[in-house]
Amino acid sequence: MNVYFDNAATTKVRDETIESINRVMRNDYGNPSSMHAFGRQAATDLFNARTNIAVALGLNFGEIKSKHLHFTSGGTEANNWAILGATDNLSRKGRHIITSAIEHSAVLDPIKKLENQGWEVTYLSPDSEGCIPVGTFSEALRDDTVFASIMLVNNETGVINPVGEYSQEIRRRGLNTILHTDAVQALCKIPVSVKTLGADLISLSSHKLHGPKGVGALYINRGVKLTPLILGGSQENNNRGGTEALPAAVGFGKAVRLGILEMNEVVASIKNLRVYLIEQLKKEIPKIVLINNEDSSSEKYSPFILPISLPGYKSEVLMNYLDGEGICVSRSAACKKGARSRTLEAMKLKNDIIDGALRISFSRYSTKEEADYFVKILKAASESIQKAR
Repeated sequence: MNVYFDNAATTKVRDETIESINRVMRNDYGNPSSMHAFGRQAATDLFNARTNIAVALGLNFGEIKSKHLHFTSGGTEANNWAILGATDNLSRKGRHIITSAIEHSAVLDPIKKLENQGWEVTYLSPDSEGCIPVGTFSEALRDDTVFASIMLVNNETGVINPVGEYSQEIRRRGLNTILHTDAVQALCKIPVSVKTLGADLISLSSHKLHGPKGVGALYINRGVKLTPLILGGSQENNNRGGTEALPAAVGFGKAVRLGILEMNEVVASIKNLRVYLIEQLKKEIPKIVLINNEDSSSEKYSPFILPISLPGYKSEVLMNYLDGEGICVSRSAACKKGARSRTLEAMKLKNDIIDGALRISFSRYSTKEEADYFVKILKAASESIQKAR
């Protein structure tokens, strides 16, 4: 049996998305910038894809027409563009940045680049649950804080940060701080609204929600000026040169539209599956440690991510055993390729918990049968490894 429990790394592309991509590649293959009939049809496809995603963020038709949403090559480019593009226009107003110690590398690496160029960066530490409290964020705000970036849903723990409260605190203090959030793990999994979040910049990615790889988007609030990262054309409202990846964008839009329509039903199903898996893990493997809240009804966590640990074991050894039995999970973020979890270290967890940590992440395709098989094999792995010592 094959079990794919690594959906926070990437998801299976759904059939409806593949069909929409194939349609565009076969029939609507014009350049969206061309003025002839094929180009106009391609431009319409691109607008419709943009509309599907913008509507999911709560934007109205006028805001969509104003092109607040820009396609990118993925969440990494969206994060880089938000950070480097915004700060390029802010240095005269101040040179202080706030971020957290638990951000994705696509956020931390460009911020470290700015730090090396003389920017002052405050790295906020999470609490014991992995969250960045509003009070911690507020204490770090200064008059010269021009940019802040805190992710909405952490990709390793599933914790949901109170981004909306951060934006309220910025307004309450009368600051002009630009707020960015990496919402890659959030869209179609928890409610994501531009108005509720209050963020000026929101990064999104297609392949985390059953869309194709290689495409993402960045929401840019009115009045926020970003220096383009990619030059050489007037595409994306003169913000990103290069012919748009139309089939991928259409697939992204399709996946989001369906994901929003089905979200309540899928979330309810995943919550039930999560409860069931936790019950079975605790029953069959009493030594298991649940790294985040085991209550699936908690609003503090995305139900799609469940980090666990087997203290005293090595996660890479457990993963190899599971992989040999057809089970896919991860140790931390996939892009870190097995490196020790920065997030769990920042939470100040014990070394044996960090070393034995595994991330389980679900999707709309996850089943109870897969959960049963996972528990069976993980139990066998722990017993086999224990005997080999």
